[in-house]
Amino acid sequence: MDDVRATCKLKDSWWTVFLVDPVACRLTLLAANHTAITPNGLSRLSLALGVASALWFAAGQLAAGAVLFYLSFMVDCMDGKIARLKGTGTVFGLWVDYVGDRIRVICCAAGLAFGQYMMTGDVAYVLLGAGVAVLDLFRYVNAPQMKRVRDAVREDREALSPATGDPREPGEVSVTREEIDAVLDEAVALIDAPAASRPGGVRRVLGTYRLIGPFLARYRIRTHLVSGIEFHAAVFVAAPLLGSWALLPVSTGAGALLLLNEVYLVYRLWRFTRVPAAAAPAVRKDPQRVLV
Repeated sequence: MDDVRATCKLKDSWWTVFLVDPVACRLTLLAANHTAITPNGLSRLSLALGVASALWFAAGQLAAGAVLFYLSFMVDCMDGKIARLKGTGTVFGLWVDYVGDRIRVICCAAGLAFGQYMMTGDVAYVLLGAGVAVLDLFRYVNAPQMKRVRDAVREDREALSPATGDPREPGEVSVTREEIDAVLDEAVALIDAPAASRPGGVRRVLGTYRLIGPFLARYRIRTHLVSGIEFHAAVFVAAPLLGSWALLPVSTGAGALLLLNEVYLVYRLWRFTRVPAAAAPAVRKDPQRVLV
């Protein structure tokens, strides 16, 4: 079991840490020791359970759909653990896992919207299904683009350091990595300075949030508490189990929190891109790479 737990992500969503991994780890141990199932096989099983969940949602059976969605997500958590435990993961398996997740969410959103619309005739459920699908796709389209930007900024930061071995033109500024880090810290402090002018209520909320940091780190929970996983759990597990009355308010609230989280991540990315330009613009040689 220690070997299985070692395959868990260093940081994960609180839903996964507390409500999925305790079961998924034990099932992974059984699957690893007593079956020859592959990560791709688990991904296919997860997708099949997700489609079954969508069919139950379409039939108006919310509780059954919620249970199947939970099982689908749990199996989806197992494929990565098996891959890391046995070393049987493949690059193509990453694609299978990624696309399978998107198909599952779209199918379940469509099934949920269809089932409730057929039962009530309320077009709000159609809008709900479309909104869930759009938010999920935006999140997964936005994430790799943000990673590309961060990687580009890191490349620029590396270019500022002579440790890379790049030749310097005469008259260029030569700086050490420690000097760069100091300048970056000062730039971040300057960018963060306006935070002192925030309303007292906002400062208190942020202060409270920082206090729970050690707790989150201890249980390897990501600091953004409302990610896509929690969004899916709210829409496809919690709300259906509560009943049809909870679908609209719970899904809308979870969607709003997810959108706020994405806005916050974009803000952090923007702040991150401002630091290199403020740090040492004089050493830039390619005008096309200047960050604004």
